[in-house]
Amino acid sequence: MSGWILPLSAVLAAAVGIAGQRSQRLEVSIVRNRSEGPKVMATGGLAARLAELGCDIVSSTVVELPPEDERQYGAWNKTALESRQIGRLVAATAGSDLTIGLLTNCSDLLGMLAGLQHPAPTSKAARRSGPAGLAGVRPRRVGLVWIDTHADFNTPETTLSGMLGGMPVAIAAGMCLTRHRLTAGLDPALPTRYIVMAGLRDVDPLEQELLDRSECEFLTVDDIRQRSEAITRQIARLAGLTDVIYVHIDMDVIDPSEVAGHPLTAPEGPTSAELAAALEIVFRHPKVEALGIASLPYGERDKDHRSLDAAYRLIDGAVAGVRSRTPR
Repeated sequence: MSGWILPLSAVLAAAVGIAGQRSQRLEVSIVRNRSEGPKVMATGGLAARLAELGCDIVSSTVVELPPEDERQYGAWNKTALESRQIGRLVAATAGSDLTIGLLTNCSDLLGMLAGLQHPAPTSKAARRSGPAGLAGVRPRRVGLVWIDTHADFNTPETTLSGMLGGMPVAIAAGMCLTRHRLTAGLDPALPTRYIVMAGLRDVDPLEQELLDRSECEFLTVDDIRQRSEAITRQIARLAGLTDVIYVHIDMDVIDPSEVAGHPLTAPEGPTSAELAAALEIVFRHPKVEALGIASLPYGERDKDHRSLDAAYRLIDGAVAGVRSRTPR
């Protein structure tokens, strides 16, 4: 099983063979950050691949900071401002059959969540939410499927590295850096019971203590490889608690042989084909609206384009899952 590869031709054949289900073309929106990794994903053949899979790209936007944000100081503050722009772009696309975030790194998580939490008033998602009450439009409850070698659940008090990139899930859960979260536009924070973590293999000791005290749920690498029933159960659990579900993938979660240029890999990860097959299961649920892919090795770190191919394979799996849904 670990050597099985999901070729594009197989995905196409599966899509064509689903008679009476979602036979229409899918509407896909793409939001990408402005760094090189997202650019490589966007320009390396993604549009043609989506077209072959029966998808129409109805929106493709790139994050641009306004001049007043560009002049702000502080690397962490700039990251929050960038997430705010990601959120605004995602908010406008919420309600597409699938929103794909091409992300620099896992700190972009906050923007993806914020955009799904507060869809633009003109979006399909906002119209489905119903009329605004006295307090305004109710934020959507967002569930998170976090697929990463690392939990990124550290706080400034527990981190060993001091990296902001090791904290975004804890920030999203309201455990630290409140001003950073609010600047990014994520309000309220996510209850930890809204979070499922999958594929973890490298967790810091104090970070593990935080996880043990949380209400996060977990899927193992074996669950991914075997496409176990635990995947369907966890998605059904999240769907019962939330209005929309976001799936975030750090490319370091997959087998190191496919992301050799990534500096933070860990052994014993699933192959991209195994993860793509699991994603197909996840994206069958209509509340799973968005996929984010972060930390792609590129350039000299991916000379054979193996990492790029792996990222595209994950998108194939998500599209196949959306297409297999029963029409709403």
